[in-house]
This record gives sequence, C-alpha cells and structure tokens, in this order.
Amino acid sequence: MGSTKTSLVLGFLGFLFLDSLLFCSAYNVHHYSFLLRETNFTRLCTTKSMFTVNGQWPGPTIHVRKGDKAFVNVHNNGDYGVTIHWHGVKQPKNPWSDGPENITQCPIKPGKNFTYEVIFSDEEGTLWWHAHSDWSRATIHGAIVILPEIGKTYPFPKPYAEQVLILAEWFNGDVKELIDEATSTGGDPTPSNAYALNGQPGFPNNCSNETSFRFPVQYGKTYLLRLVNAGMNEEMFFGIAKHNITVVAQDAAYIKPITTSYIMITPGQTMDILVTANQAPSYYYMAASPFFDSSAPYDATNTSAILQYTGTYTIPTNISYPTLPNVTDKAAADNFTTRIRSLASAEHPVHVPKNVTTRIFITVSVNQIVCANASCGGPSGNRLSASLNNISFVTPSTDVLQAYYKSLPNVFDKDFPNLPPYKFNFTGDVGNNTLYPSLGTKARLINYGDVVEIVYQGTNVGNAENHPMHLHGFSFYLVGKGYGNFDLTNSTKTYNLIDPPEVNTIGVPKNGWAAIRFVANNPGVWFMHCHLERHASWGMDTVLIVKNGPTNETSIRPPPANLPICS
Repeated sequence: MGSTKTSLVLGFLGFLFLDSLLFCSAYNVHHYSFLLRETNFTRLCTTKSMFTVNGQWPGPTIHVRKGDKAFVNVHNNGDYGVTIHWHGVKQPKNPWSDGPENITQCPIKPGKNFTYEVIFSDEEGTLWWHAHSDWSRATIHGAIVILPEIGKTYPFPKPYAEQVLILAEWFNGDVKELIDEATSTGGDPTPSNAYALNGQPGFPNNCSNETSFRFPVQYGKTYLLRLVNAGMNEEMFFGIAKHNITVVAQDAAYIKPITTSYIMITPGQTMDILVTANQAPSYYYMAASPFFDSSAPYDATNTSAILQYTGTYTIPTNISYPTLPNVTDKAAADNFTTRIRSLASAEHPVHVPKNVTTRIFITVSVNQIVCANASCGGPSGNRLSASLNNISFVTPSTDVLQAYYKSLPNVFDKDFPNLPPYKFNFTGDVGNNTLYPSLGTKARLINYGDVVEIVYQGTNVGNAENHPMHLHGFSFYLVGKGYGNFDLTNSTKTYNLIDPPEVNTIGVPKNGWAAIRFVANNPGVWFMHCHLERHASWGMDTVLIVKNGPTNETSIRPPPANLPICS
C-alpha cells in the first residue's frame, strides 16, 4: 500500500506581513497504511517467515515535501507488539508519535492499530522509518524522501532520476529468537548471515547472483542515490566500480559536495549521493563492505547491486567491482568523515549556537554484569552490558513520556548525571573499576531554550569501538571530534563553529570523543542511544526531557486519544 490520499491544507505555521498582505504557510497532508504481518522470503537458499510492512523488505517509501505532514495508520497483524520510529524527523512538540517502545509509547499489540502523526519541519533530503521494538527494525524499515518546498529546488543541478538504496542485514534465523536467546544467556547475539542492498545480498553471496538489485542508467545522465544504512550492528563502506560519487547531503541536511571513490556510513545515517554515468556502457557493481574496529563478532561478508547501463553492448563476463577500504581501515573512514561540512549557504544557512548554558559529559562503554556462579554467556561467565556514564539503561514497563506528562511515580528517575561517577584515563588502562555499571531508568531534564553541548567520550572499558549515537527530536551540530581523552581547554580549540554538519546520528570514534551542540527548543521526551542494536539492547541509552516553555506554542501537545495501552 502506498499513499492513499494527499491534500493541500493551510498550515498555520506562522504568518508574515509583507506589503500589507497576509501570507500563511501551506503544506500537504499524506495518508499511508502500514500492515505489519509475517511474510515468507528466500535469501541465501534459505526460506523463512519474517515480520514486514505490507509484505515488503525493505518496506514502502514515504514521499513528502519539506514542511508536510503524514498520517500513518499502523495495523499490527503480527505475533508481538511493535512501534515505529521516524528517524530524524524532529516531530515538533509531538513526542507522542516519535515511537521508541516504552519511551514515548507502549507497543501496538497484535490485532490493534495506531495512527502516527508525522510532522515534518526543516528536514530536506533523505530520512527513514523503522520499528523501534527489540530487533524488529531488521525487517521493518523503509526510506523517507523529503523533496524541497514547491517552487524551490536542490542546491545542485536537478538529477535525471533518483533511486533509494537501503543497506540492511539478512539473518537466516528468526531475528526475535536470536535476540531473545542472547538476552537470555547474556552473550553476544549471532551476527547476520549477509548484508543486502534493496533486499538482495547480491554477488558474491550464495544463491544471490541472479537476484541482485539492478539500477538502469543512461550514459551521460546524473542520478541521485538516496542511501540509508538500516543495518543493525556494522558501519559500512560503499562505492561504485570505476565511478566517482559526490555526496551532497547527510541526514536530510545539505553539505558541501564531497567527490570521492567511497563513503563510510554508520547505522542510522542517510546520505544523498550524485553519480554520473560517464563510463563505457556496461555493468558495474555497487558494493558495500563492513568497517569494524572491534574484536566482537561481526558479519564479514559483502553485498552488491548492479549499475546497469542501457543500450546495446556486450555484457561483461567479469563485472567490475569497486575497491573499498579494508574492514579495519580507520584512516580511510576518517579521511571521508572529516571532510563533511554543512553547505552553509544563504539559502541553506547554519545557526551554530555559541553560548552554551548546559554541558553534559557522557562516557560511552561496553560493560559486564556479574552472574552468579559465572552462569552467563559473556566474558568470564558474566552478562554483556553497556552504559552511558556507567549507568546501564533499564527499559520501564510504562512509557517514560506518559509517566512524565501525567506525573506517574516509580517509572523513571530524573537524575541522569552531567558527568561520569569518577574521572579515569578513559582511553588508556582503565582497569576493572569501571567494568561493572549501575542499573537504572534515568533521564536528564533540560530547560526549554537551553543551549546544550554534549561530549561523548568513548572508553577502553570492555570492548572499545566506534559508537553511532542518535538523538531523537533534534538535529544537532557536530562541532568537534578527536582521539584520546577530551580536554575542555585544548579540545575545544579544534571545534568547527563555522560550518559543522547538522545531523541526527554521529560516530563517536573508538577511544575518542565527539562534541555536539543544539538548542533545546523542542519540548518532549527524547530517546538517546547507540544505533548499534546490540549496544542499545545492553543499555547504551538514556532519555533527555526538554521541559515546556512559557507558552502553549512552546509546550508538549496533549496526547492523542488512541495511544496504545500499557500492560
């Protein structure tokens, strides 16, 4: 099912008096229906039933323009509860439709439905939606295409055509059973069996050559690829054989164009990429391979699709394959990510906040929880865990948003700390004194209008690696990043306050730090977590609550009447 209805309405988003005329903004309203159900799929010569939207993997693409609104009615015909998150959509004053399970809503139970009101504001480019319950997002996800407002265009020549490309992971087993088993034993979840581009593993995977996704192109034309990393646990390199690509946007915000032979994209991120079909007409592989800088188990396979020129020519016996960096090539990853800068033009300006009023320093760690008699499946018979500021998040049974809005007791605590419990050599010899976290459901309250700086400090506790951190409800400026321990005096001297990228997901370097800034102008309850799914499952999460401002226009909207019931 696609969009069933689109209508033009007057949106009272603000008025402008100009030459004695009254103007008001207008936006389109779109209606979608998502039917969640089990569907059989065959990949790698293995057939299984998996949880999907409308029987598709990946799911349907939502198409809107900047400032539009979409109502998505989600019918759950599956076997267990689920929620949907609109990744990167800020949802002004509307956390009720943000989606993370037991954070802003309880799950939609089997046989029930819930209509999300998805409010777009200043986003423009590519975002995505996905399930936000356990590991359901492995199979329940799709793209969101946000076109410019009517009468406006891209800040680059209009491409001849566009194509969504979604990177994902294929598991031969049932994904829910895999994470339930890992949760039960306390060990590492089983890695995926393959990656996929638009649902197909492609060459060189078993039983996959004939079903590779193919993208037809005409010689001399330029195309816009809307790339989404919907993968679960691995960052990815991506490139196209014999073709340079030009990255023009990340996380639905334009950047200064970067021409390159490859990119590195973390789970949760999106990138808009231009490619010109300027090579000899033939077949060329588009491929992705993992970037993984840890000793944890991971999927070491590659995935590919085919860029297929139209016209008459001899089909190659051996299709050209892109040369991508090695799986552990940190320098290659940095060489790409350090080039990303906001476009910062007159038409697409940046507004980097300068006068910070709230500073939060967060250590990001993989930990362990002691099990009696060494009875668990993690290191030394312990249970694997993860934490922010040495607190491993415990998901409550009643969602935090309702508890906050209705002042319900004993659901969460309001004392997530501004600093870790003690300072240590975060990226050096950490010893064992930081290995074992405390457990809690803690949130950090922030005043409306505060200028917030968060420094994420990666640590050498447990198994150090790159952590893609995602914040709901906001885009933020990545003003700085580096290796080693953050230092308030010296590290801040390296900040980019001129044209930092405005994003919703950033990679905190292995044994390094990343600093972000944003204005807390969106009241609500907003989840913050690592987008490596195994880390989020282990507790690398917390909640930011932006308090109401002084007016109705700066306060959380009332809840919808049909919120799923908690039980």
